[in-house]
Amino acid sequence: TQNLNYLVRSTTDIETNIVSAERILEYTDLSVEAEWEINDTAPPNNWPQQGRIEFIEYGTRYRPKLDLVLKNITAIIEPSEKIGIVGRTGAGKSSLTLALFRLIEPANGCIRIDGIDISKIGLHQLRNRLTIIPQDPVLFSGTLRTNLDPFSDFTDDQIWRCLELAHLKQFTLSLDGQLEYEISESGSNLSVGQRQLVCLARALLRKTKILVLDEATAAVDMETDSLIQQTIRKSFMDCTILTIAHRLNTIMDSDRILVLDD
Repeated sequence: TQNLNYLVRSTTDIETNIVSAERILEYTDLSVEAEWEINDTAPPNNWPQQGRIEFIEYGTRYRPKLDLVLKNITAIIEPSEKIGIVGRTGAGKSSLTLALFRLIEPANGCIRIDGIDISKIGLHQLRNRLTIIPQDPVLFSGTLRTNLDPFSDFTDDQIWRCLELAHLKQFTLSLDGQLEYEISESGSNLSVGQRQLVCLARALLRKTKILVLDEATAAVDMETDSLIQQTIRKSFMDCTILTIAHRLNTIMDSDRILVLDD
């Protein structure tokens, strides 16, 4: 009986531990992302100047052999246009965002920004020139300053100006240490609305020519939603804005509406 118990226990341990080996094997089979920097096709330092986006017969899938999640999308978004993107759940709204940042690669067609095919340039060269405010705000363990300006590219005056535009200046002044206030992992010591406003302030600091709002106000109350929309209308007037929305009032000011259907 003792030997049988040992055999059963050993078999169970092997079965449990083999899962770890399977996971390691899966990681070794993951495809490597594209190059971060490609000097031969690097865009100009001031790219994109206009913010014109072209989807040309674009299609993509999440993994090889899966069905296309975006099929033959053709659309031209002019500079400084405000585009609302709507559709049913699973229609491909967020996939469009992933495609723009090349988190998923094209299966066919291409995306051009100011005439440059984004699949021909490095990932860092692309993603560094775009800004996104996601549905789930991303904050890191560290000071408020490092969450707003992780690479120390901006002055204190610029940071305070953006905090004022994001309606966070008075809140920051009330914090112990102000810009040096320690934010917990994932921003757990801030409310959801405050975390989203920090992401807005970060976007204001970077102020790229293209801004993507991926249901940025889905998890906040109507008052915070109104503050965010007001700031975006005023501060990103000369930028191209793509807004994925579930509230009609969020896209009421859009120049055009892009409807995705599965």
